[in-house]
Amino acid sequence: MPDSIERDDLASEDADAVKKRPIIVPRFNDWSGPAKVRAIAVLLVVIVVSWGFAGSNYRNASTPNGPAEARGAVSSDNGFDVSNAIIPKHFIRRGGPPRDGIPAILEPNFIPAADVTYLKETDEVLGFIHEGEAHAYPLRILVWHEIANDTVGGLPIAATYCPLCGTCMVFSREYGGETLTFGVSGLLYQSDVLMYDHQTESLWSQLMMKSISGEHVDTELAWLDSKQMTWAAWKQQFPDSMVMSTDTGFGRNYARAAYESYKNSDRVMFPVPETRTELGRKEWVLGVVIGDEAKAFPIAELSGLELPLEDTIGGQNVIVMFDVEAQFASVVTDTGDPVPSVKVYWFAWQGFYPDTSLYAP
Repeated sequence: MPDSIERDDLASEDADAVKKRPIIVPRFNDWSGPAKVRAIAVLLVVIVVSWGFAGSNYRNASTPNGPAEARGAVSSDNGFDVSNAIIPKHFIRRGGPPRDGIPAILEPNFIPAADVTYLKETDEVLGFIHEGEAHAYPLRILVWHEIANDTVGGLPIAATYCPLCGTCMVFSREYGGETLTFGVSGLLYQSDVLMYDHQTESLWSQLMMKSISGEHVDTELAWLDSKQMTWAAWKQQFPDSMVMSTDTGFGRNYARAAYESYKNSDRVMFPVPETRTELGRKEWVLGVVIGDEAKAFPIAELSGLELPLEDTIGGQNVIVMFDVEAQFASVVTDTGDPVPSVKVYWFAWQGFYPDTSLYAP
C-alpha cells in the first residue's frame, strides 16, 4: 500500500529530487566576544535582506498567461485582490501550498483507453462527453493538480477536483466571449478550492459555482453534466475514449495515494459551519441544484434502492439512479435530459447549501 500524501506534500513532491548541501555553522564558543557580536549582527542583516528579497519576488511573481503584478493585495491572500469579495474576507483561508503550488494542467496529454496500464479497476475517473468525444480524467492524477483545462468536442472546459470536499465538477471555460484558463489559487472557502482565472485573476468557488471576487465577481459558473465512476465501468462504457496521461509535464508520483488518511477519518482540515447534523460530516451524498432548490441524496440510501428513484427538485421531475458496482450516480429529467450532480461530503454540501432538502426514504 503506497504511503498517504497530505495537502502540503502535493506542492513539495519535487523537493525529494533536490540534493541538500551541508550547512557549516560557525562554532561561536571558539570566538572572542567582539567577533561573536559582529557575526551575529551580520547574520541578522542577511536574514532581513533575504526575507525582503523573497517577499518582493513573491509579490511580483507572474502567473501563467496572467498579469505579472499581484495588484496590491496582501500576501495572506496569495497575492489576489479580494477587496470586492461577496463573501466575508476572513472566511478566505490559505490552504497550505501557495498560488500554483498545486499546479493546474493547462495542456493535458491523452492516450487511448485501450493503452492505459497505470490504473486499477477500482480507481475512479471523472468523465466528460461532448459532441461524441469522451475524455476521462483519473482522480489519481487530478488529485495532484485539482484542475485540468481541456477542450472536448470543441467545447473549452475545466475538469475540477477538490479532495477536501470530495467534489468532481466540470465547468465551461467560456465567459463573456472570452475563453478562460483556470489555476489553483492556494486559497479555500469553506474547505473548498478557490480557482482563479489567469486572464483577470478573479477568484471562483467550485461548490458555490460563481466568482467571489475580481473582475468577474458574481458571475456564475456554467456547471456541465459529467460522469464519475470506476475505471472498470468507464472503459467498458466508453472503450474508444481518450484518457489523461501521466505525461503532465510535472514530476509527480501518480502511483502514490493522496489524502487516504483524510478520507478514512471523520476529521475536517479547515473549519466549515456545521448547522445540519442529520448525517455524519464525511458521509457521502449526491448533491443536485435545480432553480433555487438544492437537494442531497445519501449515497448509502441510493445504494439500497432496487429501482431508480423518482423525485421533484425545483419543480422539475427527476429520476435518480445509482450503480453500486460502478460507483456511478446520475440524475435525469423525466424526459431523459441529464442534470448535473456531484458526489460530495455532507459537511461541505450543508456548508454551502444550509437549507438543502435531504432525501429520506
